Amino acid sequence: MTHPVNAVERRKYLAKVLPVTIGNDVWLCGKVTICPGVTIGNNVVVAAGSVVIRDVPDNIMVAGNPAKVVKKLDKE
Repeated sequence: MTHPVNAVERRKYLAKVLPVTIGNDVWLCGKVTICPGVTIGNNVVVAAGSVVIRDVPDNIMVAGNPAKVVKKLDKE
């Protein structure tokens, strides 16, 4: 968890920040949410409105909430 759910803990500024890593040739469609700490590989398409909560490997299309693999993509 990257931030406390408890209000008293939130007041202590204990939230954590984790980097998001996005590879080359990635297409993020509109209204995509990428959660902290997620890595998106190369040649990935993330469909509109998707919520990416886990790492996405290379050459994949994901969609949904949470985002799931819907198609493998050609490497070129």
